[in-house]
Amino acid sequence: MPELPEVETVRRGLAPAMEGAVIARAEVNRPDLRWPFPDRMTERLTGQRVERLRRRSKYILADLSGGETLLIHLGMSGRMTVSGDPLGQFVHTHPAAQKHDHVVFHMDNGARITFNDPRRFGAMDLMPTATAEDHKLLMVLGPEPLGNDFHENHLIAAFKGKNTPVKSALLDQGIVAGLGNIYVCETLFRAGVSPRRKAGQIAPPRVGALVPIIRQVLSEAIEAGGSSLRDFRQADGELGYFQHSFDVYGREGEPCRRPSCSGSIKRITQSGRSSFYCVQCQR
Repeated sequence: MPELPEVETVRRGLAPAMEGAVIARAEVNRPDLRWPFPDRMTERLTGQRVERLRRRSKYILADLSGGETLLIHLGMSGRMTVSGDPLGQFVHTHPAAQKHDHVVFHMDNGARITFNDPRRFGAMDLMPTATAEDHKLLMVLGPEPLGNDFHENHLIAAFKGKNTPVKSALLDQGIVAGLGNIYVCETLFRAGVSPRRKAGQIAPPRVGALVPIIRQVLSEAIEAGGSSLRDFRQADGELGYFQHSFDVYGREGEPCRRPSCSGSIKRITQSGRSSFYCVQCQR
């Protein structure tokens, strides 16, 4: 599933074609994805200007001129691609319609935004912009890891007395929004912390030190266009490249990349997910 860097990469790719443009026609080709589309979705989207395209955790939010916000979740295999952009930022002409093109936005500037999702685990919803943060999917989220509300004191307080492994704690979207399996593994490697360690047993200074490392890992991933493992593509159809920089994720049995370490990368399963780490230098 795309994590924060992948979703932010898609948002940045969509913005030049969508922000300030009007959805001349919304084409909705099925009644649902992960759950049913909102009532009269085609009618409510057609003719609306996209005032702002933003991200909250792993969700893309399009604030519309009519006072509603479109929430978009890519799910496991969802892609949003741009074709026919008159600004010249995308080289692709409009492709032929594909089987899994479930929602298509025909913009008044000539761009076409296509949401393709073979597994149909993605989702879309409409909500009033003024109360968007009260949406059931957004109200449970913790602070954005790249925002001012995510800081050392917040993480130290969230970890205090917590008996779950630090890996699980960082995946808790109520503690910090948008982190997923890949970037938690990479963060813990850089911090030298084992994913097995109980969050509440880590000394506060080490907990606080996770904050700048999380920011650095995410920033580097965004600059690289995210990580493409299976289905992820950027808005222009290109792959992300951060997977070539992984220190631990997907490297089971390979040597640790720290020059001073002679260990190798191990994979364990935690809460049904694979954790990759160096047994020797992550304590």
